[in-house]
Amino acid sequence: MRHTYKALAWLAAASFIGLGLTACGDRDNGPATTTAPAAAITEPARPSRQYSIEEFIESTSIGGAHFSSDETRILFSSNKSGVWNVYSMPISGGEWTPVTKSETDNAYAAGTFPEDDRVFFTRDQGGNELSHLYVIGADGVEKDLTPGENLRAELLGFSHDYKHFYVGSNERDPRFFDLYRYDSKDYTRELVLKNDEGHELGPISNDGAWIALGKTNTTNDSDLYAHNLKDGQHVLVSKHEGAANFTGQDFSTDSKWLYYTANDAGEFAELRRVSLTDWSHESVQKADWDIQYSYFSRNGKYRVAAINYDGSTQVFLYDGATGAEIPLPEMPTGEIRGLVIARSEQRIAFYLNGDRQPNDLYVLDFDSAPKQLTRSLNPAIDPADLVDSTVVRFESFDKMVIPNILWKPHQATAANPAPALVWVHGGPGGQTTRGHSAFIQYLANHGYVVLGINNRGSSGYGKTFFAADDGKHGREPLWDTIAAKKYLQSLDYVADDQIGIIGGSYGGYMTLAALAFQPEEFAVGVDIFGVSNWLRTLESIPPYWESFREALYQEVGNPTTQRDFLIETSPVFHADKITKPLMVLQGANDPRVIKAESDDIVAAVQKSGVPVEYVVFEDEGHGFSKKPNQIEGYGKVLAFLDKYLRKPSAPATPATP
Repeated sequence: MRHTYKALAWLAAASFIGLGLTACGDRDNGPATTTAPAAAITEPARPSRQYSIEEFIESTSIGGAHFSSDETRILFSSNKSGVWNVYSMPISGGEWTPVTKSETDNAYAAGTFPEDDRVFFTRDQGGNELSHLYVIGADGVEKDLTPGENLRAELLGFSHDYKHFYVGSNERDPRFFDLYRYDSKDYTRELVLKNDEGHELGPISNDGAWIALGKTNTTNDSDLYAHNLKDGQHVLVSKHEGAANFTGQDFSTDSKWLYYTANDAGEFAELRRVSLTDWSHESVQKADWDIQYSYFSRNGKYRVAAINYDGSTQVFLYDGATGAEIPLPEMPTGEIRGLVIARSEQRIAFYLNGDRQPNDLYVLDFDSAPKQLTRSLNPAIDPADLVDSTVVRFESFDKMVIPNILWKPHQATAANPAPALVWVHGGPGGQTTRGHSAFIQYLANHGYVVLGINNRGSSGYGKTFFAADDGKHGREPLWDTIAAKKYLQSLDYVADDQIGIIGGSYGGYMTLAALAFQPEEFAVGVDIFGVSNWLRTLESIPPYWESFREALYQEVGNPTTQRDFLIETSPVFHADKITKPLMVLQGANDPRVIKAESDDIVAAVQKSGVPVEYVVFEDEGHGFSKKPNQIEGYGKVLAFLDKYLRKPSAPATPATP
């Protein structure tokens, strides 16, 4: 049995950023050409027009895919109504049927029952991340399977015989997630793992005997255990020297092997398996990049694997018995992601995503061509007016090579240089990746160059690069952004005196740090729910992050023993150094970066008389997911940049008589 229950990425900016991954394949370059002679074809200038924020947000966001019990329908989540709700539709295509009809809190599809029409979904309260697990039947009546206050719960999957399903919940102790087994018919449950050690719950074997448990030591080092739920046997799988990360992926369908990824043998994570009888290890798959995940179909006919390939995701399908690769269909644009295999193993669902292609859902029977079920891009937008991203690299101050994703507007030329932004991802160990982002395409469409920096400490580029920011926040990673600015200035289509910095979550911290510690480098800063005071943030982390509290301290600093260092690297204590215009956006219910972080930096900068714009959404958390808020937030960011970063074009010189 496979599931996707993992610890939260710490300060990863959520749905406000909306970046995904996309392959470097052929892309749609606009309207099809005709048979007329080449000289007769006139391509319109790009962009043919600039689209409003409302038009960009009119595109539909969609995610998740779960086949119904009879595999005639598919369940998914979408913000079609303005907030996220659960929908279903026939796998042959057709109208969407709403399963939930929330007008306030987001609801997300979590799964379907294997033998009837009941479905699971999760919902929190205003973005506070305290998601409960619900079940809803054909009658539309909701039942909260995890009632209570201040708890977080998640579905971990069904037993192989479908008689039970598993749920992780921190209701007993808010610091740790216990494992519960529910009866599939009457929802009676039993506690099967009391998790006082704070392990991270992993996959469960088909025979119900084993669970994989993770233990975070530092952000660069973790252990993996195989725990027997029947006799209590607890085996360390990850015996290793030095820093390395181990992650349980799936059990073999016969419950004899645990498959896991590990990077102890090199820079990147490879896939191995360990025998649950003699504890011998075998190599399964290696790549020149991280293997992100791997799992089996229900009866082991297929195995799926995904590789993080230089800022893109490549998904592969293999024969479960022979290991032979099974080619996936060639698609016209973008990349395949989110691949799901039906329980019958006769069909798959997946999403296609590209720079100019928001997620669209497809279903493929293995004996036929893929069927496109959704068309997410607003039909009012010509895809040719959007831009493709490219991977670029530069050398930082110490010659370390920094990878980036670059979006160049159509209208940016040497004759018409454009303003630019250094975009910093969340994390700290996040990654800027290729894929559709309505916000970034909106900025590019309005003439802004965007450089998504993967500064040292970013994931996806090897464990040495990932560890290179430890204990150095506010310094070396920040200095990478200065090198990014210099790289932008080297491009003849960038206006070298019109470069700002923007980021969400940890990227918001980097924005504030740039303005406070390098006050003359960037013309403006846009901080999206970023940390301003490390002392407070580290002391106020949600209780369910307890299992990796010490890892955070080693990564960023310990508020008890390194107080002076954290004051030194916290922008709020140096706000008097900020002289450039600042914009701050914040969700009032954010549990990761609480609202006080933004309140304080705004108040401190305002005291100096520096222009500050502050936008707070009362019904959002760590990420702005509702369409009205995205329209307001994105629109105000562009207005701020147009006001403070973009310089008016010089008037044309009159012709000499």
